Amino acid sequence: MNVADAMTPREEVVTVEIPGTRDDVLEYIQERLFSSVPVVKQTDEGEQFRGIVSRDALIDRPDEDQLAMLVEEVATIGPDADIVDVARLMVEGGERRVPVIDDTLVGIVTVTDVVRAIAEGEIDGSTTVDELATRQVNCVYAGSPLTVAERELAHADVPYGVALDDDGELCGMLTEVDIIAVARVVEGEADTGESIADDDDDWKWESVKAVGNSYMPTRNVELPSEPVEQFMTTDLITVGKRRTAQEAAQEMITNYIEQIPLLSGDSLVGIVRDIDLLEALL
Repeated sequence: MNVADAMTPREEVVTVEIPGTRDDVLEYIQERLFSSVPVVKQTDEGEQFRGIVSRDALIDRPDEDQLAMLVEEVATIGPDADIVDVARLMVEGGERRVPVIDDTLVGIVTVTDVVRAIAEGEIDGSTTVDELATRQVNCVYAGSPLTVAERELAHADVPYGVALDDDGELCGMLTEVDIIAVARVVEGEADTGESIADDDDDWKWESVKAVGNSYMPTRNVELPSEPVEQFMTTDLITVGKRRTAQEAAQEMITNYIEQIPLLSGDSLVGIVRDIDLLEALL
């Protein structure tokens, strides 16, 4: 299967144009939860791909307003490349969105696009999830205040926490999507034109929060202090050790989730994340 068969085509890809400002990008990163936005420039020869502006660039360079100065070069791939090649880029380089270039931008391929190809049987998904799962599982206590759990997810640098009850048993899942859903944004007065919170603000929520393959720049954010169990998902999708990557991919696509607890009997033994499924292709 080629990249062109899995990618989102150019006509459906959101881009920003040079010349422009950081606010052009913020509109998409904040409102649509994108992690980055491709940048193009219109020339006499047609559209040229210039790179991407990421949420990291906006945070690292808060005083820079010009779009051209925020553009970063990134790994790209051609439409005729094998899907295995882009999976390798994603796994080894930590990329979740890879621009597809054929002289100019012709599309974007994401981790979700590859997972969908696995789910639909377009590429091999016969590897069992037991071979792919991550054994180190990030957990949170269901009785912890949400404010504490958010810090635990942030320090672990993962977008989820498997919730455990008083007996240490699996009882739910908390994701950063759940946290963002109940976060209350408090407008600040940062020097960046209130676009992103100043790093010295008391209520700064890391300025950017990851949501799977998405990120949300915030200003000042307050969270409820009620326990995790009030916000977590309790009706969990789980997989057994003998299930295949294709079956796990189908669950992810159908249920709009990016990680699934791996069980052996009733015991939690690992977590299967979407990026883990790509390992089966390498």
